[in-house]
Amino acid sequence: MILIDQNYIKKIFRNRLFNSHKGNHGHALIIAGSKAKIGAAIIATKACFRAGVGLVTVNIPKKERVAIFNSIPEAMIEFREEKNDWIKFNAIGIGPGIGIDNASKCFIKQLLETTNQQIVFDADALTILAKNQKWYDKLPNKTILTPHLKEFDRLFGNHVSESERRTKAETKATELNAIIVLKGNKTFITDGKQTFENTTGNSGLAKGGSGDALTGIITAFLAQGYEPINAAVLAVYIHGLAADITLETQSEESMLITDVIDNLGKAFKNIQ
Repeated sequence: MILIDQNYIKKIFRNRLFNSHKGNHGHALIIAGSKAKIGAAIIATKACFRAGVGLVTVNIPKKERVAIFNSIPEAMIEFREEKNDWIKFNAIGIGPGIGIDNASKCFIKQLLETTNQQIVFDADALTILAKNQKWYDKLPNKTILTPHLKEFDRLFGNHVSESERRTKAETKATELNAIIVLKGNKTFITDGKQTFENTTGNSGLAKGGSGDALTGIITAFLAQGYEPINAAVLAVYIHGLAADITLETQSEESMLITDVIDNLGKAFKNIQ
């Protein structure tokens, strides 16, 4: 198993070219939010932008557009009720706050049947996937699944220990040709061939919104052309490092995920 530390991150991190333009840094789609959970879309989209992607489109219910306009003027918007064209996006993140109703189920089914883009599955999308396990064989190669332990058990059966989950994660990553990010105190990442354990982060991340931000960051790195396993490893490390930097001004009790997103810049400077 490889420990994800700064030395390893420096081997895979790519510095931004001084003469690049937004088209060089990818176009990410974030499918997130619903009437009661539009904050999840805002968090994921802001984190995606802060992780260096060139363009972000956020897919939301049409009635929630004002919240996005007011919170993230940099983002483009498409509406969940309308026909969507996935081909223009370099990577897709789906799940934070979308709900688990029939409309969301149908949306995910359509996505899986009509795209081969790189996808990050999180939150409600994982719950829907767990209830429709026949869809596993529809997942594009190198799909990234980001469950916490309860979501992992819904996806792959009940487990009695972290070590048992890690072993199952390796097996399932191989079977599905996927990357599994098992979130926790020391987040575990595997593609079935390589395994990684993160060394950054603190209990301040044990709050709502942290996973939404991670989804945005992973999607940003995918859209920028990182190999999926490297996108996951780099995102988990940067996410945790920004949380550690946040302890300079907040405690683990008071930390908000918006504080962490605001410190992503310091995290990038730390590894450059």
